[in-house]
Parts: sequence; C-alpha cells; structure tokens
Amino acid sequence: MSVMKRLSAIVQSKANKALDKAENPNDMLDLSYEKQVENLQKVRRALADVATAKKRLELQASQLQSQADKLQGQAKQALAQNNEALAREALSRRAALADQLQGLGTQHQQVDAQQQQLETTAQRLQTQIDAFRTKKETLKATYTASQAQANIGEAVSGISESMTDAGMTLQRAQDKIDQMQARAGAIDELLDTGALPDALGTGGDDIQRQLDQVGQEGQVDSELAALKAQLGAGAGAGAAELPSSSNGGEATGTADQDDNNPDSATQGPGGGAS
Repeated sequence: MSVMKRLSAIVQSKANKALDKAENPNDMLDLSYEKQVENLQKVRRALADVATAKKRLELQASQLQSQADKLQGQAKQALAQNNEALAREALSRRAALADQLQGLGTQHQQVDAQQQQLETTAQRLQTQIDAFRTKKETLKATYTASQAQANIGEAVSGISESMTDAGMTLQRAQDKIDQMQARAGAIDELLDTGALPDALGTGGDDIQRQLDQVGQEGQVDSELAALKAQLGAGAGAGAAELPSSSNGGEATGTADQDDNNPDSATQGPGGGAS
C-alpha cells in the first residue's frame, strides 16, 4: 500500500510540475474572468426566473380577487332577491378565495425577498467583476512586460534555451576536436617509437630501426675519423718541410723548380695533386 501511495505522490508531483510549466498567467486570468461572468449570468437568469414567478403570483392573486369581488356582488344580489341560502353559498366561496389570496400573498412576499436578494447579489458581482477586469488587464500587462524583460535578459546573458543549446553544441564540438587531436598526437608518438606499424611499413621494426641508427652513427664516426686523419697528415707534412728550408741551395733549387713548373702550385702538401 505504501508503494502505491509513493507512486501516486510521484505521479502527482510530476503532473503538478508539468501543469506549472504549461500554465500561462494571462490565460488563467482570462479563464477566471470568464467564470465570474458566467456566475453573474446565472444569477441574472435566476433573478429573471424569480421575477417571472412573482409576476405569475400577482396575476393569480388578481384573478382570485376578481372572483372574490364577483362572489361578493352575487351575494348582494341573492339577498336582494331574499335568497339567503344562495347569498351564503356565494359568501362561502368568497371566503375560500380569501384563504387562497392570503397564501398567494405570503408566497409573493417570499419571492419578492428572493428577488431583492438576487438583485443585491448581481450588483455585488457586477462590481467585483468590473474591479477584477481592471486588475486582470493590469496584471496581464505587467506579466507581458516582465516576460519580455526576462527574455531579453536571458538573451543578453546567454542563459536562454536557444543560447544554452548553442553553447552546448559548441562545447561538444570542442570536446570532440580535443579528443581527435589527442588521439592523433598519441598515434604519432606510437608511430615514432615503433609501438605501432604505419601503413608503409616504416617504423614497424624497432630493432631494425635501432640497428639502422647505430649504423648511421658508425658511418658518421668513420667519416669524422677520416677527416681528422687527413687534417693530421697535412699538418705533419708541413712540419717536416720546415727544417729543409735552411739549406739555401735546396731552397733555391726548389724555388727554381717551382718557377719552371707552374703545375707545382696545384700539388698538395704530400706532393700529390690536390
């Protein structure tokens, strides 16, 4: 039983929230005004019915009074003809009509009181409706202005539903872009380290990559050593020729030889062609 009560409470709360969200104050004010107008119309219809009943009672009383007056005249005529029995009968009927007239008078007083009460109620309702109509229009104008101001404020501050949806769309797009950039960077790092083979097969074998790197480093070292050896050999040849220049004859002969052989200027320090 408690489960059903909880379920009923949950359904009722959800329904109340949905109704509150769907409820428009302007529509509710108009509906309330229409109901008040309908109540006033009902009171006026009842007033018309009471007035009709009062008029009917008055007509019946008038007819009975006419009959009573006629019986009164007939009783006088009977007495004028020395017919006392007939006069008594006429007077008896007139007395019965008098009782009916008294009852109609009582009913007429009651209906008249109801009519006065309904008239007072109708006037009071009309006054209330007029005041409510003025208040309703004021509230509707205030609500419309407040709603417009709120919508403008939401649009300016970016918290409106459309702006919120647009902001969420941009945020989701940015998140996807960041995710794809991170994925691309991670794949590039894995390809560089050789953890993942690429489509062309390069970088797929990390052992071969390390061997190639060692071979390249060895080749560089060999070339560097060869350059150092060439530089060392050139320096040694220059140092060996310096003492022989003190011998004038050899220096002169060498100079003459150099002058006679122009091609000797193209020879390197080791005597070979540069």
